[in-house]
Amino acid sequence: MRGEDPRRRRFRILGLALWSLAMLALGVGLGAWLTASRAVPAAEDSADSVSSSSLTESSEGLDAEAEASQPAAEQPEDQEEDQTAEATDSSAASESSVEPEAPELTREEAITAQAQELLDSMTLAEQVYQMFIVTPETLTGVSTVTQAGATTQAALQSHPVGGLVYFAANIVTPEQCTTMISNTQSYSKIGLFIAVDEEGGRVARIGKNRAMGTTAFPSMSDIGSTGDVSKAYEVGSTIGTEIAQFGFNLDFAPVADVNSNPNNTVIGDRAFGSDPEAVAEMVASAVQGFRDSGMLCTLKHFPGHGDTDTDSHYGYTEVLKTLQELRSVEFLPFQAGIDAGADFVMMGHISVPEVTGDDTPASLSATMITILRDELNFQGLVITDSMVMSAITDRYTSAQAAVLAVQAGVDVILEPSSLTGAVQGILSAVEDGTISEERIRESVLKILEVKIRNGIIASEF
Repeated sequence: MRGEDPRRRRFRILGLALWSLAMLALGVGLGAWLTASRAVPAAEDSADSVSSSSLTESSEGLDAEAEASQPAAEQPEDQEEDQTAEATDSSAASESSVEPEAPELTREEAITAQAQELLDSMTLAEQVYQMFIVTPETLTGVSTVTQAGATTQAALQSHPVGGLVYFAANIVTPEQCTTMISNTQSYSKIGLFIAVDEEGGRVARIGKNRAMGTTAFPSMSDIGSTGDVSKAYEVGSTIGTEIAQFGFNLDFAPVADVNSNPNNTVIGDRAFGSDPEAVAEMVASAVQGFRDSGMLCTLKHFPGHGDTDTDSHYGYTEVLKTLQELRSVEFLPFQAGIDAGADFVMMGHISVPEVTGDDTPASLSATMITILRDELNFQGLVITDSMVMSAITDRYTSAQAAVLAVQAGVDVILEPSSLTGAVQGILSAVEDGTISEERIRESVLKILEVKIRNGIIASEF
């Protein structure tokens, strides 16, 4: 290249120099870009390192208030949105999987629910036994019961009756009576009706025993003759309060009969009088007194024993009245007592052929119980009078009477002459289809509801 023009050579050298500079600049730029790219994870590592350092410093004793003032670590916006979406989805899924809360039950609905649950846990035999109230002697086989121990406990296990009724011979002193009843209740799987005939006047199983320290009342006819309904209230309230302290929870009172037949030998001065409207006022007031004392009470003896001239304790007894005549006299006190809230109505062993068309006692008559339920609108417990009375035992076996009573609509059978015979009679009737199991369950559910409602069976309401 010796002959090359010097000027041309300078241009070539300058071009090479410019190209070299361009290549150098490109290399520098590429290196810078690569360095920047590698610096991103390094920055992240640095951030983690700083965070770790902060945690280390915190663990080494940074001031708690200073720690509280530190802002929470920030998250990328897209990550926060994802977590929010996940939380929302999780909340929605949780809400959709939770069963809606059942509406709160009313007290009566809760009572029925508890009674139904208890009923469903019972055998058929246990259900049937609930329909009986018996004497402690019938239950245990002991001649006169004044205490409750192992014999009573074993008897209640094998014969789990719905209740016991006590008479004067069972009641000696307040302490003895209270202990006997308390022990008896403790032995029963299901709370018992503890009953007594305490009317005041000449029928006072407790009041006639001075050792018991209760109030002695004159006859109900004397109370009625005053015309002061507050005195009838006092009878119910005082008797209820006084006998409750011994453990009784059911009184077979007040008498709702109208003493309209001067030849009547069984009612007489046990009734509040002979004027049906005046008697009705007295009965309603007495029922209110019992209710205010917390004592279950019983209207007796439906459809009315006041116009009979024979005593059903000793044989066949009838009332020769039409339904309309009963409505105008006998039914008035019962209706008043039902309206006042009576818990039980006791069916008398009284035949009413002009109404039923035959001589079936009212206690075994579907016709009379239907009238009580539908016409007088009684929704409580229907109980028979004592089934050891001759009006029953002269004509029926214990099993026959029990089956007829249940078929008629009775809920509780009082004092069968044979408990085992009566129970077996009902069980056999269910087995052969004479009585449906549903019929038994209907009465037992009502019995359990009354016990729960009145604290005889424990509840949370």
